[in-house]
Order: sequence, then structure tokens, then C-alpha cells
Amino acid sequence: QVQLVESGGGSVQAGGSLRLSCAASGFSFISVTMGWFRLTPGKEREGVAAIYIGGGTYYVDSVKGRFTISQDSAKNTLYLQMNSLKPEDTGMYYCAACTGTDCWPLWENYYNYWGQGTQVTVSS
Repeated sequence: QVQLVESGGGSVQAGGSLRLSCAASGFSFISVTMGWFRLTPGKEREGVAAIYIGGGTYYVDSVKGRFTISQDSAKNTLYLQMNSLKPEDTGMYYCAACTGTDCWPLWENYYNYWGQGTQVTVSS
């Protein structure tokens, strides 16, 4: 049974940092693409970052240079290090797994397993 459990969300002031974690069970990171998505007020859920089989990464323009996606295969845990946070980063963050062969672009319809989300709130 596939399960994804996020943690690490919270409230920070602008300029601060948070590290999100996503503990996975039921599959191995080695064989899937993992992504982080967020749902921000007034917007549709958007892809933030992805890490592909082989280790390649992708970031949406708005987080490039500030966010870093990584994974620990031994712990089957996905991370999202978020630095220089801005109020517009506020939202519910979800980790997701794409177990198919089409995982590009970073589109939610390609991702078939989802966590429950963790809230990130950035105040100005």
C-alpha cells in the first residue's frame, strides 16, 4: 500500500526557511519521479519542484534559487528545503509520486499518489 506523509510545515516570517519532509512507503524512490505541489489561495494547484529517476531536478521559475528538492533513498524520504520564503509562498504543500512513464511536464494529472498536505504560512 502506497502512503505519503508530509511534515515540516509551519508559520514563518518572510525571509525565513522551512524544510518539508515526505515519508514514503509501499514503493522505492529509485523507480519513480517525485514532486512537490502547492495550493495557494486563489490559484490552482501548481507544481513547484520535481526530482526524476536518475536525479535530475526541475523547479518552477518562482522558486528557482530559493527551493531545493532532494531525497534520501535509504530513508525513502523526500525533502523540500525552502529558503528566502515570501508571503506568496503561503499555501498547502503536497508531495506526490508519478509511477508512470510520463512525468513531464510537472503536471498534477501525471502524479497518481498524493500525501495529505502540510500548511506553510509566510507572514510579511
